[in-house]
Amino acid sequence: MRKQLALTVIALAACGAASAQTVRTERNISLDLANQIAAATVAACSANGHAVAATVVDRAGSVRAVQRADNAGPHTLESSRQKAWTSASAKNNTLAMMEGAQKNPAAANLVHIPGYLLLGGGVPVRVGNEVIGAVGVGGAPGGHLDEQCAVAGIEKVKALLQ
Repeated sequence: MRKQLALTVIALAACGAASAQTVRTERNISLDLANQIAAATVAACSANGHAVAATVVDRAGSVRAVQRADNAGPHTLESSRQKAWTSASAKNNTLAMMEGAQKNPAAANLVHIPGYLLLGGGVPVRVGNEVIGAVGVGGAPGGHLDEQCAVAGIEKVKALLQ
């Protein structure tokens, strides 16, 4: 009986150790950082005369912060959200994804994934090589300009991404 009890205790301890090893620790974007990126992104576009919306999502694609400039069209909210979600999901810039889909017939099917928006303006937010979120911008007259604003917004908080 004691031997069986001892074996049970050892087995339970081994299971507990195995379970602890399967728990992951991941970095994620904070609300404060998301708000700073959204504000800096909209400001960067506004300085260039573009009324945009900026959406910042966390590593799972959930919305953390949204800002919409005065005079930005209502469609800019959804396009910025979808670009941010696509970028976080793929861990890639949406402009690069769009260009890849245009050149590669196999990648062209990405447009059929619900929620994916392959237009420029979605940029991952990274700490080192780890994607902790993404920013999406909609409303500038061209996806390359949306992307420039997103990059500028992230650049403003670069010191915090250590």
